[in-house]
Amino acid sequence: MVSFQEKLVSFFNNRWLVFVAAMWIQSCAGIGYLFGSISPVIKSSLNYNQRQLARLGVAKDLGDSVGFLAGSLCEILPLWGGLLVGAIQNFVGYGWVWLVVTGRAPPLPLWVMCVLIFIGTNGETYFNTAALVSGVQNFPKSRGPVVGILKGFAGLGGAILTQTYAVMHSPDNASLIFMVAVGPSMVVIALMFLIRPVKGHRQIRPSDGLSFSFIYSICLLLAAYLMGVMVVEDLVELNQNIVILFTGILFVLLIIPIVIPVILSFFQEPITQADEPLLQDSQNAEPSKSGYESQEIIFSEVEEERAKEVDSLSVSERRKKIQQLQTRITQAAAEGAVRVKRRRGPHRGEDFTLTQALIKADFWLIFFSLLLGSGSGLTVIDNLGQISQSLGYENTHVFVSMISIWNFLGRVGGGYFSEIVVRDYAYPRFVTMAIAQAIMAVGHFLFAMDWPGTMYVGTLMVGLGYGAHWAIVPATASELFGLKKFGALYNFLTLANPAGSLVFSGVIASSIYDREAAKQAQGIHLNSQTLGSIMSNALSAEEALKCDGAICFFLTFLILSGLCIIAAMLSMILVYRTKVVYANLYGKSR
Repeated sequence: MVSFQEKLVSFFNNRWLVFVAAMWIQSCAGIGYLFGSISPVIKSSLNYNQRQLARLGVAKDLGDSVGFLAGSLCEILPLWGGLLVGAIQNFVGYGWVWLVVTGRAPPLPLWVMCVLIFIGTNGETYFNTAALVSGVQNFPKSRGPVVGILKGFAGLGGAILTQTYAVMHSPDNASLIFMVAVGPSMVVIALMFLIRPVKGHRQIRPSDGLSFSFIYSICLLLAAYLMGVMVVEDLVELNQNIVILFTGILFVLLIIPIVIPVILSFFQEPITQADEPLLQDSQNAEPSKSGYESQEIIFSEVEEERAKEVDSLSVSERRKKIQQLQTRITQAAAEGAVRVKRRRGPHRGEDFTLTQALIKADFWLIFFSLLLGSGSGLTVIDNLGQISQSLGYENTHVFVSMISIWNFLGRVGGGYFSEIVVRDYAYPRFVTMAIAQAIMAVGHFLFAMDWPGTMYVGTLMVGLGYGAHWAIVPATASELFGLKKFGALYNFLTLANPAGSLVFSGVIASSIYDREAAKQAQGIHLNSQTLGSIMSNALSAEEALKCDGAICFFLTFLILSGLCIIAAMLSMILVYRTKVVYANLYGKSR
């Protein structure tokens, strides 16, 4: 009979508890999505113009995506240490911004405010890195669902924090900045010691399927509920008590997943030693060093022998049998009876360092596919307000809320369907990326055409496709390049997001928009020399150019659609190159 104390210890060492805690941390990691809500009070309080505010937005995007330090520190420090650093950055960065905006601290130069926004938002990268690293290490055989759900909650974090702020009902809009500084930091500090790789069985268990289905159901219910609450709050002036009730139900939905580790720990039989993995996890092995030639003996005979005979033996006999087989093959290799493979550096599916990954074509195929796909999606997200205004829609925030929900569902769905591809068909996960990018290409084309209702359909398709990137890419990177340096690899790949946004939004979309706005301001088509002088005068006067009609983003969306097609082609090239890898990784388990 297992005592209550032993069950309690099992509960705190349950990998599902770590996963649920990571979900809660990720629900606070949507700080960057709130910039559109806090930027007006910063602009009015500090008398910034639109260009100055745009620079703060760039600092926010960089802080949200530049995670080199987070990835490096999470390899040196325990995961709770990385989370603590992120919480401190979040508190100091946005806390100082709040002090300046409310007049409690002296005004600072614009570049210092950009640094503070960067520091505050950069705390997210620690939350993301720690949550994902613990997730893929505790569930190495279920990376798609784990990454999709965790990234989905990060995408939904802005909507959750916005609904939480509605309860405060503060007339001072600067209090939202205070909540952003204090709220996520408190949640992360409270949960940081739970986020860790745990010992025990890390393979697929019979209960995992039901557990993931339950969490998927909660995700769908949460998305539908938030969408309904947003619509109701937009259409009807609600009593504050009703708002509190809505927020309370939201918190209940967020807390419900804790029943999974509770049931597994307190109401099921404990896991026996036979359920533990026989061999040490690959992430505990030393990474290969590319600078030296190493010898690797192929132990495939051990695996085949194990599958046929060893599983019927007891735990101790199994281990003894495997050791005997390994010794036999090692001796045969020394006598020349078994081929010894000589290689330089790790192979795909093994643990890479960032330096080793940077010289691999597969890594750059992932990077540029992500740059073109997610960069085009982020361009829509960053400009969705102007896009909807130019097409004649007054309630622009409706589309902002909608694309946030579709982004969330895209992340969850991307992880779910990519896992089906690798589990059921042993096929590269990135084929689902190509499908998502093809869907985005169609969405961009619909935006360009501006047919009736295409604004809603385009928002749906681009939101789903963009979200899918952030479930598929981390899982694929961990499969092809290992878990040992996953934090550094993932944070390097995220640089594709601001890079794509900088080029597609900051250069292409803004230039085309300003050109069409200048034409409309004059009422005639201008030659390039006259246009340049008008735009120069407008910028010097610090006045925003306004454009109306589908023409404002027509060419931009056609370009973005073409870029998504190129991204899908790059994804299919990666699929072709890695088919054998996935067949080896997942084919034997079918």
